[in-house]
Amino acid sequence: VAKILQTEATVGIDPELLKILACPSCKTPVLPVRDGTGLKCKQCNRVYPIKDDIPVMLLDEATIEA
Repeated sequence: VAKILQTEATVGIDPELLKILACPSCKTPVLPVRDGTGLKCKQCNRVYPIKDDIPVMLLDEATIEA
């Protein structure tokens, strides 16, 4: 439970929403990045930004990490 609360505080997104969000490219669940500025897909390494506490799950807005 503490981990979920920490995640919510870090990214400002409801944990229930995080459970259902998936990468639009490969449909893999996304996880918050360490600094809380985005959500990352571990399958394709796309990072979707979080703007004003809202995840922007658009391929055009994503960056790809190495």
